[in-house]
Amino acid sequence: MKILILGAGQVGSSAAYHLSREEANEVTVVDTRADVLRELQDRLDIRTVVGHAAYPDVLERAGASDADIVVALTDTDETNMVACQIAYTSFRTPTKIARIRAAEYMRADNLFTHDAIPIDVRISPEQLVCSHVEQLILYPGSSHVLDFADGRVRLVGVKADRGGLLVGQRIATLKDHIPNTEGRIAAIYRNGKATLPKGDTVIQEGDEVFFIADRKDVRVFMSEMRRLEDPVRRVVIAGGGNIGVRLALALENTNQVKIIERDQQRARRISERLNKAIVLVGDAADEELLLEENIDNVDVFCALTNSEEANILSSMLAKRLGAHKVMALINRPSYVDLVESGSIDIAISPQQITIGSLLAHVRRGDVVKVHSLRRGAAEAMEAIAHGDKDSSRVVGRKIEDIELPMGTAILAIVRGDQVIIAHHDTLIETDDHIILFMTDRRKIENLESLFQVGVSFV
Repeated sequence: MKILILGAGQVGSSAAYHLSREEANEVTVVDTRADVLRELQDRLDIRTVVGHAAYPDVLERAGASDADIVVALTDTDETNMVACQIAYTSFRTPTKIARIRAAEYMRADNLFTHDAIPIDVRISPEQLVCSHVEQLILYPGSSHVLDFADGRVRLVGVKADRGGLLVGQRIATLKDHIPNTEGRIAAIYRNGKATLPKGDTVIQEGDEVFFIADRKDVRVFMSEMRRLEDPVRRVVIAGGGNIGVRLALALENTNQVKIIERDQQRARRISERLNKAIVLVGDAADEELLLEENIDNVDVFCALTNSEEANILSSMLAKRLGAHKVMALINRPSYVDLVESGSIDIAISPQQITIGSLLAHVRRGDVVKVHSLRRGAAEAMEAIAHGDKDSSRVVGRKIEDIELPMGTAILAIVRGDQVIIAHHDTLIETDDHIILFMTDRRKIENLESLFQVGVSFV
C-alpha cells in the first residue's frame, strides 16, 4: 500500500515509524524542513520530499497520483484540508485522512463531503487524548480503557496488587469468584514480558493485566485484580490548551475541576468558556500555589501543557505534595516507560493514542478499530468477518480450528446486540465483529490475511 504522509511533526513522525515497519507499505513523508526529513530517513525505510504539503507540484513529486492513502498531519488545519482537496481533485486519491485540531471544524459535518472538502476521516489528537484521560478518570486504578463495538465491550489494563481477589490464584478460579459475569483475561505483562494466559496461570502482584468484559462488568473484574478505588471527585488540570479545556468541559458537570494556566489573557478566555470549572492564573510547578489549592486533597492531577518537561516536573511535585494520582502528557515515546517507573502514575502519549485511528484505515480486511499498546509492540483490533466457509479462513470455523499467529488471541465476538466472550469452541459467523489481542504486532500481515475473502477482497 502506498501511503503519503504530509507533515513530519511528532504525530507524522510517529505515523511514519509505525506504518513503515510493515513490509506491505511504501511510505513517503513530505515536510518543509529538510533536516527533519533527513533524520527520519536515516532511521526509517521511507522516501522523503521537501516542500509545502498543499502545493500541487509537491504532491505530484511525492507520488500522489498513485497513492492509496494521503494522511495530512501538518500543524495547520487549513493546510491539511487544502492538501486533501488537491489530492482528490488533481490525483483522485482514494482515501484522505486529515488531522483537524479546531473543534469548530470537527463539529461541521456538512463541510467534509466529496462535494465540499473531500476528507474521508478526520482525526483530532486532542479529542482522542481527552477521551483517553476521561476514561482513566472514570475507572480509577486503570492504566488503559479501550472501547470496542461502540463502547459495549471494553479492554482494560490494570496493575495487580495484593488487594485483588484473584492475585495469587490461578486464572481458572475467576469463574468461581464472579459466576454471573462474562469476561476474559487477554494478556499479562510481567517484568515487561508478555504472555497469553492459560487456566493454570497465577496472577502475581505487580502484573499488568489486560482483560476484556462487557461495559457493565468492568468494575467487577477490576476488583479481582486490585482493590477498587473511590470515584474521582477533585481534578486539577495543568495547562489551558486545547486538551486541558476539552477535558475541563467534559468533567466540570460531574467533578470539581480547576485549571492552572500561566497566561492571564488566555485564562480569562478559558473562564468565559467554562461554566463550573475554576481557572487559576499561575505556574503549575509553583509549590506555594499547589499548597494553597490543597493539592493533598486532589484525586487526580493532570499535567497537559505543551512542555513535557513542565508536565513531568509539575506532576512529580504534585505527587510529592500529596496528590493521590498524577498523569503527565509525554510526547517523546522514550520517556514514557522512564517516567512511569518513577513517581508519575500514568504517562499519556498522544502519538500512541492517535496511531490506532490511522492503523484502522490502513489495515487490509474490514477493520473497524485498532488500539496500539506497549509503545507499538502490541495491538488490539476489532475486525469484521466476511464471506462463508469456502471463501473465508475464519467464518464457519471454531476458534480452536483457526490458525492464529503466535501471540494472538480472539477475545470476544459481537454478533448483533449480543456480546460473546470467546472460548475454544465458539463458532465464527458471517458479519461477526471479532476482537483480538496481539502481543507481537510483527505478525500483523499473517493476521490480516485471515480476514480477507478470496483473492479479490481488500
